[in-house]
Amino acid sequence: GDGNVETWSVNYARIPTDAATSGNFSLELPSAQPRHDRSRYSLFLLSGENQSAPLCTRCLRVAASFGIPEVRKEEGTEWSYLCRSHGGYPKPAVYWLINDSRQPPNGSVRIRAQALPDSHLYNVTSQLTVNVSKDDTVSCTIKNPSTNETLTVKLGCQNAPSLCSLFGLTVGASSSGSRASQGMWIFSTVLCVVVAIMVLSGIYYQIHLDKISKRRKKEYEEPRRALISFRRNGGRRYQYKQATEEMMPEPKETDV
Repeated sequence: GDGNVETWSVNYARIPTDAATSGNFSLELPSAQPRHDRSRYSLFLLSGENQSAPLCTRCLRVAASFGIPEVRKEEGTEWSYLCRSHGGYPKPAVYWLINDSRQPPNGSVRIRAQALPDSHLYNVTSQLTVNVSKDDTVSCTIKNPSTNETLTVKLGCQNAPSLCSLFGLTVGASSSGSRASQGMWIFSTVLCVVVAIMVLSGIYYQIHLDKISKRRKKEYEEPRRALISFRRNGGRRYQYKQATEEMMPEPKETDV
């Protein structure tokens, strides 16, 4: 770029060997580096008379995804939070939100992005100093301006990273890796919901079966109780009738 012409080996850049016959002059860069960002690549076709004709020119844009941010409450301070992410390119944008909607006051956020000397990738650290209550949630978002990839981590539940930070993690980007991460998170959430519904359905079905069993048992036992009671009462009446007949004297026949 910038008017400089470089000659690269085939290990750095190459085109298909059958490009002349197939017409496929696609340029392949096996390993693009951040230092090659915004470089312009021009393809020329050389004729037999050493004359060249430009076919096309493209500008290379290089981007690297950042790692999932780490958010924690800074030790020794009451209202200070740190958000760190590393290994991305280009320099990211950092956003803080309180309770998912309220922006922090002006002057409460400091951002430091440092490029590594060898890889030119960025490590970013942001500090938020704000007065919040123990019930508030604080979220940090790292956005890659080249890919529109956003990584958000939420710190809540009385400033303890737990389920709040787990379910506060959202990933959204145009790259296939970020879509895969988002798909896995959605799949895990749906799977948990399905398992919970199945467990609740099983418990409800078991309770329903217990109620039916108790009702049938009650319906079966009530006629037996009535029959036993009837037999007992009938036996008593029979015994009383027999005793009464024995006590009554037989009538004597007299001649009148």
